[in-house]
Amino acid sequence: MSDHDFVSGSKPIGIERGEGPYLYSTDGTEYVDAGASFACTPLGHSHPAVVDAVQEQVGELTFVDSSFPVQSREDAYAAFVASTPDGLDQAWFCNSGTEANEAALKFARSATGESKIVAATRSFHGRTMGSLAATWKDAYKKPFEPLAGDVEFVPYGDAAELEAAVDDETAAVILEPIQGEGGINVPPAGYLETAREATDDVGAALVFDEVQTGMGRTGEMWACQNAGVTPDVLTTAKGLGNGLPVGAVAVRDWIADGAASHNATFSGGPVVSAAVHATVSTLVEEEWPAHAAEMGDYLTAELEAALGDEVREVRGDGLLVGIELKRGANRAARDLAMNHQVLALPAGRTVLRLLPPLVIEEADADRLVDALADTIAPEADAKS
Repeated sequence: MSDHDFVSGSKPIGIERGEGPYLYSTDGTEYVDAGASFACTPLGHSHPAVVDAVQEQVGELTFVDSSFPVQSREDAYAAFVASTPDGLDQAWFCNSGTEANEAALKFARSATGESKIVAATRSFHGRTMGSLAATWKDAYKKPFEPLAGDVEFVPYGDAAELEAAVDDETAAVILEPIQGEGGINVPPAGYLETAREATDDVGAALVFDEVQTGMGRTGEMWACQNAGVTPDVLTTAKGLGNGLPVGAVAVRDWIADGAASHNATFSGGPVVSAAVHATVSTLVEEEWPAHAAEMGDYLTAELEAALGDEVREVRGDGLLVGIELKRGANRAARDLAMNHQVLALPAGRTVLRLLPPLVIEEADADRLVDALADTIAPEADAKS
């Protein structure tokens, strides 16, 4: 059995290199990476600022554990914390989004002294045992049960159900500001505010999982800023290192002060820290979140005009876009890749997910729209 036997959804396209929003196969074919490789490259592939920072750091110091002060780590922490909403003054680096969410749930339980976790239907928070317990889909969980207990699920977007579930035994509410894997589900106005009020009332922690929504994707550096709601814990990963494996947790002081011991061997390694500093600094200084908002508006408007009644809905925020299809999303993603050299992602059975690098321009957006129209419209016409 090869390593690839464990990988679900492997694609028959060998990738050799990447530049900006494009990937190039081993035969030289150019693809638009409309998924940013699962939102991991907000600055596009091989961004010079990140490449230069990583190359310089790896030549000076590849690794030393986090008990030793290292300038690249200090710089990365400073840039990351400065990018988060006011009040999230302390942070911890790890290796992935699921590890960040594991830490968030641990921190919440130790800081509050309670154990109950309230999560949402259609949520996805990771594949390790703790974050998996707070993930909705049974297909991810069943083979590994029993998982960590005391998790209660409520319908995503239903403020009354959420408010009713949060009680004096609640350690945390964990939510994605916009659900990613669950289908690019945007909550109704006021939903995140209700979560904030409900957790405040009982002294529970509000955790926002911004693994997919963060790093400027929704037009602000963090999606929760669009709603004006600051959590007690913010988790992120994916795009934080522009392709290098790193996650992070930012917390309010009361969480940090009450959190028990937690660490990881590779937390804040010098090389990934250099990538984090370069990525965050470039996103902020060059105002890529604002560009994502502008391009997201353009892409969504063009998609709605081109696809119209041939899809059920186009939804999302910024460059986090979901297209609710009338047929299977996996088939559409395959046809886009094979016939139009566009790499998109499914989010459930019927939602096609677009997460392009924030550096795309109108010409790239037009290419996506044309490819989608050619892929979806003929099928719709054939069934009419």
